[in-house]
Amino acid sequence: MKRVKAACLCQTLHFCQKEAVSKELNEKLSREEADKYKKSLEKSGLKYKILEETEQADGSMVIKVIKQYNLCPVGEYFK
Repeated sequence: MKRVKAACLCQTLHFCQKEAVSKELNEKLSREEADKYKKSLEKSGLKYKILEETEQADGSMVIKVIKQYNLCPVGEYFK
């Protein structure tokens, strides 16, 4: 029998808007969407860690995050 001892999900998320918007609007909307995502992480009660958050030249945001998977133990992922 096998058991999961520790599990996490590693994601790279790109928050971008349609190409038809200006850089300033893209930056504003992408930042708002990224902030909304971070608030949803807080609200979920899962453990998470944002590894990197970068703004791209077009105003979009890229966030690299590791987060707890399905309430599994996280082991040493968050040390």
